[in-house]
Amino acid sequence: MTLTRRFFTALSVAAFILSAVPAALAQTAALKAVTSDAGGVRVVVKPKAIGSGAFWEFEVTMDTHTKPLNDDMVKTSVLVDGTQARYAAVAWQGDPAGGHHRKGVLRFPAPASNAKSFDVEIADVAGTGRRVFQWKVN
Repeated sequence: MTLTRRFFTALSVAAFILSAVPAALAQTAALKAVTSDAGGVRVVVKPKAIGSGAFWEFEVTMDTHTKPLNDDMVKTSVLVDGTQARYAAVAWQGDPAGGHHRKGVLRFPAPASNAKSFDVEIADVAGTGRRVFQWKVN
């Protein structure tokens, strides 16, 4: 294969990949934050980066005035796709355990299927029970 042909092949592949990125970003922007209030603890989860790449990310904010927020977010969080496949969280980037206010980003492996819906489940936030945050994708 000539150098010119390799260049145009690489350019075509790059254009295809980049064309998918704006669609994924637009899809993420269209998904709203979901709020759960229970047991004096408010948890808000918003998709940050989904639909492209090897990982999906969600912004998580937790607020309370009654209980410490000591949960290990990686151990207590799971992503569930529309086929009920479960993906354990792989990272939490944000405030450490403790206190009454925490904010950060949960990261999960991207689902293997092209899911039309998905949930983020967080188990027993500050002892207030399991929370389920749900979205549908157009």
